[in-house]
Amino acid sequence: MSRDEQDALSRTALGVFRLNGQFLATSEQLAEPAGLTAAWWQVLGAVLTEPLPVAGIARAMGITRQSVQRIADLLVERGLAAYAPNPAHRRAKLLAPTLEGRAAIRRIDPGHADLAARLTRELGGLEAFQETVRVLERLSGALDALEAPEEGSAPR
Repeated sequence: MSRDEQDALSRTALGVFRLNGQFLATSEQLAEPAGLTAAWWQVLGAVLTEPLPVAGIARAMGITRQSVQRIADLLVERGLAAYAPNPAHRRAKLLAPTLEGRAAIRRIDPGHADLAARLTRELGGLEAFQETVRVLERLSGALDALEAPEEGSAPR
């Protein structure tokens, strides 16, 4: 690895770490008026279109199953989500938002839309914003590819 490659990796990691912190802080601010935390919003958001098992949510979000389980249990306890039977797996129940959970997410929408519009303008328009998304998705895909064992090699 060349020094320039190492520098690029370090700058990317530091930038992503900073970006993660910025997104978490912003998400907390957006979620607070709806009575949610950023983590609750993240888990509820993962099941808005279809119920998912906790392990599926964790995989999609890139976090541990245990942390999603803890949040899912809290959401169910507060009436924001419910567990449903999973026809594909008897023990891994599906998590789905309740009407109250969907209403909480809708309360976030105006602030979310405002932030999206302001960020779009700051980035120079929708095309530039979409390119940013593509680059981040490409980086994530590249890291996923590096984690997959190469054909014929031992798993890491």
